Amino acid sequence: MLLTGLSAAFFYMFALVAVTCSVMVVVARNPVHSVLYLIAVFFNTAALFILTGAEFLGMILLAVYVGAVAVLFLFVVMMLEVNRASVRQGIAEYAPVGVLIGIVIAAQLLIVVVGQSFAVATPGAAELPMPDPAVRHNTAALGDVLYTDYVYFFQIAGMVLLVAMIGAIVLTLRDPRPQVKRQDIGAQVGRDPKKAIELVDVDSGKGL
Repeated sequence: MLLTGLSAAFFYMFALVAVTCSVMVVVARNPVHSVLYLIAVFFNTAALFILTGAEFLGMILLAVYVGAVAVLFLFVVMMLEVNRASVRQGIAEYAPVGVLIGIVIAAQLLIVVVGQSFAVATPGAAELPMPDPAVRHNTAALGDVLYTDYVYFFQIAGMVLLVAMIGAIVLTLRDPRPQVKRQDIGAQVGRDPKKAIELVDVDSGKGL
C-alpha cells in the first residue's frame, strides 16, 4: 500500500516514535520505565498497522499486547523486586557475548535489507491470492489463513504464552517471605467444618 501526503507524514512520525521508544526500552535504567516505553512502542506500531490498512492487526496488538502482555510484564517487574546492584555486577562478564550476538543480529538484518534492495523478481513467483476487499475483508481473509495453513503455529504460540505466564508466577514464589500470606491447600481441605465458623455474642456497647 503506497502512502502519500498526510498519511505518509503520520507514518514516518509513528515509525520514528516507535524506533525511539524501542531504544529507550533497552537503555532505560528503571525496569518499570522500560515496560512503559514498550507500551508506547505497541501503540505506535498499532497506528502503523491502521495506516497501512491492517486495522485488525492494530486492534489485536492493542488488545493483546497492551491490554494483557505489557500489563503482565509490568506486574512481574514490580513483584520481582529486581536487585539492580546484583544485576550490574554481571554486565562486564557477559558483555563480550552480548556484543557478539548484537553483531550477528546486525549482520543478519543488513543482509536482509541489502538482499531485498538488489533482489530480482523471478517471473511466475507463487503468491497467495488476495481476495477482493468488497467480497472478503482482510479480517476474514486473515482468519482463513491463520486457522487453516498456520493453525499449528497458532497453537504453539499460545503454549509459549502459557509457559511464560506459569514461569512468571513461579518466579514470584521463588523465595518465601514471612510477610506474604501463602495458601495452604492441605489445611483448607482438612479443616474441621465445626471450627470454620465461630459465633461470638458481643454485648451492646462493648468490643471484642
